[in-house]
Parts: sequence; C-alpha cells; structure tokens
Amino acid sequence: MAIFTHHYHSFAQLVILSFILLFVSKGVEANKFTFINKCDYTVWPGILGTPKLDSTGFELPKGTSRSFQAPTGWSGRFWGRTGCNFDGSGHGTCATADCGSGQVECNGAGATPPATLAEFTLGSGSQDFYDVSLVDGYNVPMIVEGNGGSGACAATGCVTDLNRSCPNELRTEGGTACRSACEAFGNPEYCCSGAYNSPATCKPSMYSIVFKTACPKSYSYAYDDATSTFTCSGADYTITFCPTSPSLKSASNSPPKGTGTTDEPETGSGPVEAASFASSWLANLAIGDSTRVHPPCSSLQYGLVVAISLIISSHMWWLL
Repeated sequence: MAIFTHHYHSFAQLVILSFILLFVSKGVEANKFTFINKCDYTVWPGILGTPKLDSTGFELPKGTSRSFQAPTGWSGRFWGRTGCNFDGSGHGTCATADCGSGQVECNGAGATPPATLAEFTLGSGSQDFYDVSLVDGYNVPMIVEGNGGSGACAATGCVTDLNRSCPNELRTEGGTACRSACEAFGNPEYCCSGAYNSPATCKPSMYSIVFKTACPKSYSYAYDDATSTFTCSGADYTITFCPTSPSLKSASNSPPKGTGTTDEPETGSGPVEAASFASSWLANLAIGDSTRVHPPCSSLQYGLVVAISLIISSHMWWLL
C-alpha cells in the first residue's frame, strides 16, 4: 500500500509538472519587431497598441536598429516622428507625427497627422494582418517586411518621398509632411464619414489617387483594402525608415490593381477576404482589440508534453 501511495503521488506530480511546462512554454510565444533607421537623420518611433510593449517611444539615430517582443494577439501601430527636440530629461516635441505627450515616450497617445503608419494585428492561432497606411497623411518613407513566416508575407510600404510630390494644398508649412485630404479639408467624402461611411459610398478621390500612384501597396483612403492589407503567419517583422534596398523595388514600383499589368500587389488572403476583415480590423487598431482565438501549441510545447507523457506512462504500471 505504501508503494502504491508513493507512486500515485509521483504520478500526480508529473501530471502537474507537464501542465506547468505547457503553460510556461505558451508564455514565451512572441513576434519580434525590429526597427531600422536608414534615413540620414534621427527618427523617434512611436508605438501605440495593446498590450503595452517595452517602450511607447524612443530615439533611433541614423544607421541604428532596435528590437521589441510582442505577444500573439497584439494589435497596434508604429510611426516615425521627425524633427524632434528633447531635453536631457526627455521632455520636448517633434515637428512631424508628434504624439502630444511632451516626452520621448508616447504613453498611450497616437500620432498627430500627417503620419505614415505601420499597422498590425498579430494572429492568435491564425494569420497576422498588417499594412502601411497613408490615410492620416505622410511624413517619412517606411517599409514593412515579414521574416521567417509562412504564407505570402509580402513587403509593403511607401518608399517614395511624397513630401517632394505633395500637392501644394496638402503640403505642411516647411514641406516636412503631406496631409491627407480629410485633414486638409474635412469634407465627409474625403474622410469616409457621415453619408460616406461605407465601401459603397466612399470612393478614391483625386488626392488619394496621388498617394496610391506613388505608393501602390499602401492604404490611400479608409476603404482601400483589397490592395493594401497583407497577411503572414509566425513571422518576425522589420520596419525600416527611408529604405534603400534594391530588393524592395517592387514595393514602390508595383502598379495599382486594375492597370492591366501582371506585377500587381498581393494581399496574401485574396481581395474579398482581406477587404471583409480589414473593415472591422482597422477600427479595432485604435483600441487594440483582438477577437481571434489563442494559437495552437508550438513544436516546443508538443515536444515537452510528449516527453513528459512518456515519463508518466513509464510509471503507470505501478498503478496496475
């Protein structure tokens, strides 16, 4: 009886240990975001998302990089602030895309338009969705690349300097950024608001077409889903400011969909599926919502469970 009791407790301890290791291994699942500054000036990236990452804003001198881990299910956006002036205590402001916190850290505040935005929702057991948006205007060239993932994982972004080709009526003072037509004029048809708040009523404008022509893979207005939303699974992501790599040529030169050419942007999940998802997903980015289920266990998790199960089974004969 004593031998039976001893081995029964050993078996129970092993079962508990297997569950502990399973949940610990689940906790280490994450995506890595790496920021690279190839501009000839300093950029101060801003971060807004849920849950909060290790930083909400930091300095990124030219020629440098910095990485962060984000858990599955994370939803949020990144942007680059330029022309910033912070004192020794980290207080100050930026000329473009300032988050209004008065500090290097944005502390939960978003970018003041105009701002080039990289937007993400990391899948929990499903695909990641990402895009580069010019809906709030443009201030700095940016490219997003997925690394080591499965699926289309196409590069997207805007490598064209829109500040140089910005229409005069959208140009900010000093020409350091290019406003959206919505910000410049406030008309509902430009903002996709009021009676224009649907894909059927909100259409491309002469101004969004300027953005789309320069940057075919970026969002140019709120319902520009089909050629602007991209998917990937299990990837790490690189966000590059002022990209110069020749390998990214297609991200700037691919024509918009419908031009009759074959070198068109890919959405990774098809225009219809991407469009139906993105309409609700873009709204969720503002609050960081994610409604998808948790991911399946990784190969490491399965390996741990299988190994411990074998150990448990070797002890089961004591109970027979």
